[in-house]
Amino acid sequence: EVQLVESGGGLVQPGGSLRLSCAASGFTFTEYAMTWVRQAPGKGLEWVSSINVASNYIDYEDSVLGRFTISRDNAKNMLYLEMNSLKPEDTAMYYCGKGFRIVPATPEGQGTQVTVSS
Repeated sequence: EVQLVESGGGLVQPGGSLRLSCAASGFTFTEYAMTWVRQAPGKGLEWVSSINVASNYIDYEDSVLGRFTISRDNAKNMLYLEMNSLKPEDTAMYYCGKGFRIVPATPEGQGTQVTVSS
């Protein structure tokens, strides 16, 4: 059974930083690119960033480029999202998922809430 457990969210002031983590299990992590998506209140799921297995092909949504950094640790089956210079518009539930630039109809994990507010 595929399990994706996101953590690391919280309340942060504009300009602050957070590091999200995603613990993956139930599938062969080293066979899949991975993706972060987010869902802001009242909106649909939005792709944020993706990384391939070897971590040598990475892509970001334009609004987070230069502020967010995706990474993975294949030995630990972990995916990360380092978020800097956070803005109120980054407020959303963040989910990790399998695949490159894949936005699922329904996320597999429970997500982690990021709230950027003063």
